[in-house]
Amino acid sequence: MILALSEVWRTLQRAAANFSSPCAELSAEADSGTLKRAPLVTGWSVDTRTLSPGDLFFALRGPNHDGHAYAALALQRGAAAVVVEHPLPGANFLVVPDSLAALQNLAAYARQHWGGRIVGITGSAGKTTAKDAIAHMLAVELPVGKTVGNFNNHVGVPLSLLRLPDESRVGVLEMGMNHAGEIRALAAIATPDIGVVTNVGYAHVEAFDSIDGVALAKRELIEGLVEWTGRRTGQEACPTTAVLNADDPRVLRFREIHPGRTITFGLSDGADVRATDLVFTAEGTRFRVDGVDFHTTLAGRHGVLNLLAGMAVARAFEIPPERLRDAVATFTIGKMRGERLERNGFIVWNDCYNSNPEAVRAMLDVLRSTRARRHIAVLGEMLELGHAAEFQHRQVGRWAAESGVDALIAVSGAARFMAEEAVRAGMPPQSVHFFEHSEGAAGGFVKQLVQPGDAILFKGSRGVRIELAMEKVLA
Repeated sequence: MILALSEVWRTLQRAAANFSSPCAELSAEADSGTLKRAPLVTGWSVDTRTLSPGDLFFALRGPNHDGHAYAALALQRGAAAVVVEHPLPGANFLVVPDSLAALQNLAAYARQHWGGRIVGITGSAGKTTAKDAIAHMLAVELPVGKTVGNFNNHVGVPLSLLRLPDESRVGVLEMGMNHAGEIRALAAIATPDIGVVTNVGYAHVEAFDSIDGVALAKRELIEGLVEWTGRRTGQEACPTTAVLNADDPRVLRFREIHPGRTITFGLSDGADVRATDLVFTAEGTRFRVDGVDFHTTLAGRHGVLNLLAGMAVARAFEIPPERLRDAVATFTIGKMRGERLERNGFIVWNDCYNSNPEAVRAMLDVLRSTRARRHIAVLGEMLELGHAAEFQHRQVGRWAAESGVDALIAVSGAARFMAEEAVRAGMPPQSVHFFEHSEGAAGGFVKQLVQPGDAILFKGSRGVRIELAMEKVLA
């Protein structure tokens, strides 16, 4: 979205009248708010390190940094103006009571005046891959914009809305959460027409009493679909659609509270968009949907489920399955998200981006199905599990043992419970090892352990940086 700076300011003022956080008007004597030039705003930024000339910079306050300290630098680097919470020396500062609220209000106002449709996606695992798959499928027939990376929080979703290309007719937005109420707030800004829930699992369970609390937080996306319908300026009410994973019983129950259209996807018999005849090979996966044959380079059942989410959303846009053959075949995943590498005669599964119990089990299944002399799992601690940490790490350790893993290397903190349980479940003690850090001892040990013909899985939460061990092995 490209706007004149003066128009941005008027929009902020109009947004203040329509949304919850009012923006202050410029006082006549406030030099810091005087617009001494009226450039175009061609982009939106909260980080001077990635700011481009013409961006409007929002000075946000965070736990470690205050964006006001970088306001002058933003202008030096070509920002059209800076949104601040108190007057600063110079010109082209827009003074508001709350910079974050201004960002969110502007994004919500822009959303209401944009003529396209929004697809909102949430889930405990696979959100980013599903988001990318959905955008890839829709691009077959429509100009599509999407969340870049995993900008899925209270800052990232507004930025993603503002950064949608002007020519796009569909925006595909990822929505994450750590606490109840967060998805409801994000969706109130984005007002999606289609809500997609991939699954409910133990990711971020530390903020909830149980996994049922996580499910209720994810359900917020579906609860609000009807409430937000028809709030777009100058648009007729558009029927909303819930797109739900039929293989997840908690997610499937969300259809009970959605009076609009529901499309389910999965491998279950009752799924509306159902994959059958799955064949896993070294080159990927073959499967069939509605009599149409597909091939993907993605591995595992969870990879197919992400594609089915995209195909279900495509159905909501009346794009037939046969139009999606090439899109499925050409879809690739992001870095460190299930990448298959071959080095020095052995196979590496690089799934180091993040981790939770459901995702680990899915990748252990992929490892087990990989043709290899030995199967080795290098698994880092799964963070943000709170009171469920010991139990869930033990469950993964047992799953690894029952999956027939030949060697388990557990890394950091609560991963020691994973190692203990794997031995208790029958793995020979000499095949199970625990290291506190990934880069040094763990990486060195695995480098000595691996041999040609082996297959190795590297997976762990972002904070464990399990990729450091992988890099040592591949060096």
